[in-house]
Amino acid sequence: MRLTCPHCGPRDRREFTYSGDETYLTRPDPADAAGWDDYLHLRDNIAGEVRDLWYHDTCGTWLRVTRNTVTHAIVAVAEIGGAA
Repeated sequence: MRLTCPHCGPRDRREFTYSGDETYLTRPDPADAAGWDDYLHLRDNIAGEVRDLWYHDTCGTWLRVTRNTVTHAIVAVAEIGGAA
């Protein structure tokens, strides 16, 4: 898989660190044990487009990657804080 960094251009996936599904950015309250169990262990297995967070180790850029889990196509790559 190749991702296109807005600063460095097309790069091999090994230059990036996967940081999870973008929808899991909201953490539960620290005292909510059931909420933490869901947050840590229950994930949707989506067939289709998903938005993930990736970190480009080489230049230190956070990216939002939209990809298709069925076709493995990279649909879009945007710098976090940049245009979606």
